[in-house]
Amino acid sequence: MMSKLCSICARGGSKGVKNKNIREMLGKPLIAYSIEQARESGLFEHIAVSSDSPEILEAAAKWGADILVERPLEMASDTAAKLPAIRHCVQHAEAATNKTFSVIVDLDATSPLRTTEDIVNAVNLLETRDVPNLITGAPARRSPYFNLVEMDGDGFVRLSKSSDKPIVRRQDAPKCFDMNASIYIWKRQFLLNDYPLFLPDTILYEMPEDRSVDIDSELDWRIVEWILGSRKGAAV
Repeated sequence: MMSKLCSICARGGSKGVKNKNIREMLGKPLIAYSIEQARESGLFEHIAVSSDSPEILEAAAKWGADILVERPLEMASDTAAKLPAIRHCVQHAEAATNKTFSVIVDLDATSPLRTTEDIVNAVNLLETRDVPNLITGAPARRSPYFNLVEMDGDGFVRLSKSSDKPIVRRQDAPKCFDMNASIYIWKRQFLLNDYPLFLPDTILYEMPEDRSVDIDSELDWRIVEWILGSRKGAAV
């Protein structure tokens, strides 16, 4: 059995929703949902949370994270990419535990609508297909072959992607997905050796739209809170 690490990266400088990772949603901080899902999956030897915020790390420890990683400030700016932060988190976790993890599963702290079953099924899919990495996404509302357009410097528009023959119905276009940033999974060597996210054999685990809302605005917050409250039968 391959050893697995869960990483959760949550920086403190959110602009769209201030302090969203520790803001309470239905009685607990947002980051608690991802930590609890990771623990309930039963998959992970350790759950590591990476942050530049002491408040986030304190909340993470309270809700069950067992490895706390202080993220360097240069990896926590508005322009910093996420992959280096995940690699840093994994390297710190391996040094802290003196272990090497075969599979790394990164859960986005702002995607609490995923289920524990999504995590388990996504990991099973990666292992069954024996591929280097996996992303998650929901069926796209717009298709680059049919009704998604790009504008050039002169203001002219055209379909984002052409096909060998005209596509007159959206249903006839190749299946396209919106990345929902909910779950990323790698076999260790493909994460730590600076490979890009998309490899020739990267695969996708499909999730429905109602489990794919990523919180980046107050409207997103209200939508996610309503969906979670509906699941629990709570008034929101």
